[in-house]
This record gives sequence, C-alpha cells and structure tokens, in this order.
Amino acid sequence: MGILAKGVQVRVAEIADYELRRELLRAGRVEGLSRLDRLKEALGYLPITTDAMLMAAGFWARARNLGRPTADDKAIDADMILSAQAVLAGADDDPTIIATTNVGHLNLFCEARFWSEIQ
Repeated sequence: MGILAKGVQVRVAEIADYELRRELLRAGRVEGLSRLDRLKEALGYLPITTDAMLMAAGFWARARNLGRPTADDKAIDADMILSAQAVLAGADDDPTIIATTNVGHLNLFCEARFWSEIQ
C-alpha cells in the first residue's frame, strides 16, 4: 500500500518545484512541465512564506557556524529553504518528512529520508 493510500499528506514544496521547473523549461520538456503541474494539482502545494525565508536564513548561518555549509556562500541554498518549509509545515506530534535523495544536507535541521525508505 502506498503512502497516499495510507492517508499521508504529500505536498510539492515551492522551492522544489522551482528547482525542477527551471531545468524542465531550459530543456524544453513540455510533457515534464505538464506532469509537474498535474502533480501539484493532485497533491497540493507548499508555498514559500516570509517565515520560511527568515528561518532558512537562520539555518544557513547555523550550518556555516557548525562548519557544515550546504551550498556555496553566494548560492541561495534551496536546501535551507526546503528545511524551513518542512519545519514550519510540521507539528510537534506529526513532523514533516522530506522525501529526497539528498538526506545529508536536509537532516541538519529537519527530518529527511530517501524516497525508498518512506512507507
């Protein structure tokens, strides 16, 4: 049984949409763009908020102060934005889990698991 059938809420984070969409646009992948739009419609969308950006800035600074930067200092660092979105979307008794292939960077401030490990 898939996680959607179990009633788990799945959302497409705006920063993840941005990273994928820009590459699909660059490559002229019209069908991929259409699939991404359908996925967002079916699952729902997690927009970037001011609170998420403020938290992401704090995560960015803390990661560097810990000696664990997740991107170049001049990069926007989407991992920190996604982490903040996840933290803010979760609840104390039901935290948000990020499904990813980049567990290392994301696990600094939130819970992230490989796609194949989420059930």
